[in-house]
Amino acid sequence: MTPPSPSIPAPLLLLAPMEGLLDFVLRDVLTRVGGVDRCVSEFIRITDTLLPDKVFLRYIPELRNGGRTLAGVPVRAQLLGSDPVSMAENAARLAALGPEGIDLNFGCPAKVVNRHGGGAALLREPERIAEVVAAVRRAVPPRVPVSAKMRLGYADTSLARECAQAAEAGGACELVVHARTKADGYRPPAYWELIAPLRSAVRIPIVANGEIWTVADAQRCRAQSGGDALMLGRGIVADPGLALAIRAADAGRPQAPALAWEALLPQLAVFWRTVCDDLEPRQRAGRLKQWLNLLRRRFPEAEAAYQHVRTMTDQRAITAWIAAQQAGAPAAVPGAAAATAGGPAPAGPAA
Repeated sequence: MTPPSPSIPAPLLLLAPMEGLLDFVLRDVLTRVGGVDRCVSEFIRITDTLLPDKVFLRYIPELRNGGRTLAGVPVRAQLLGSDPVSMAENAARLAALGPEGIDLNFGCPAKVVNRHGGGAALLREPERIAEVVAAVRRAVPPRVPVSAKMRLGYADTSLARECAQAAEAGGACELVVHARTKADGYRPPAYWELIAPLRSAVRIPIVANGEIWTVADAQRCRAQSGGDALMLGRGIVADPGLALAIRAADAGRPQAPALAWEALLPQLAVFWRTVCDDLEPRQRAGRLKQWLNLLRRRFPEAEAAYQHVRTMTDQRAITAWIAAQQAGAPAAVPGAAAATAGGPAPAGPAA
């Protein structure tokens, strides 16, 4: 494979928003590892209230750092709602805080969101997508990018083209397409091939999203969707080196060494320190277990680590255990081999 010309920009790799999982803590860690061009925050739900700055800052503390993670990767703020006026008013207030841009969520499949007309529910009404995007676009300064994220449809894909065109007509500069419908939920497969027709229907860039766990998945997704730009979700949480591995393959180094568990341990320690500093005590141990649960897909050592900490709740004990791992103590515990033989852990919610 011939390495890409230096004059050709590297394909865009985005970090997905994932409610309850891929928040500012993991954004910090995953962008420290590298390979990611831009992040999108967890959605901030907009109803009929003008939110105070503190709410936006709680979801996106990177706003205090120029809208970037500590590794310097820009963060685009995501809003979810269905009322154009409320969305516009909140977008204007948010834009004043300096995010890299504003993204609009038309893909969340959660029942509680859809019941109130938000997220994927709007995929049944393309004209409302256009109204929401246009209202936000008018409300924020021209320098602030406004993008959108959608699924292929609600119950089916019959309105996918119209929804993509509606986002473009409203003024979106970029569209991420999660290659499943709301009805599909997060069940494999992702229908990457259904993204390709949307590219010919709009002039704005389209980013493919869904079921990208490995470099091979990324390559197949690109081939079937017809574009190079990707958004990574559960795949990069399970394998924090995934973006770097995709970069290496793009540069003609498909056999580049993968991120080793030993190299990940310092980032696990950073993650735990941040969790302890910024989250409520009742949330801390659960967040570590949640990440280790996904890491089991990629790292055998994570299986042993998960089995060791899954019943732990004491913060000091977990801190001591992480320090021991960094010092070279073995992660294996009795029964870990049997647990590993049972296969990878079930995955959590996707972007």
